[in-house]
Amino acid sequence: MNTIEKQPSEKSQIILSSLKEAVANALEKKRKLGQYAVVWEDNKLVYRGEDAPQIESK
Repeated sequence: MNTIEKQPSEKSQIILSSLKEAVANALEKKRKLGQYAVVWEDNKLVYRGEDAPQIESK
């Protein structure tokens, strides 16, 4: 399969920036409310926060 790498369009960059800002705002709101967040890291789900459930890894 041949792929051509090119820079994202200006519109795509604006959309990505908006999505990143929305996620950052949502995570900050959860932090302030004392709620945990679930994120994808190193190909697995990670629970972050003081009240995050403790999940045993298999």
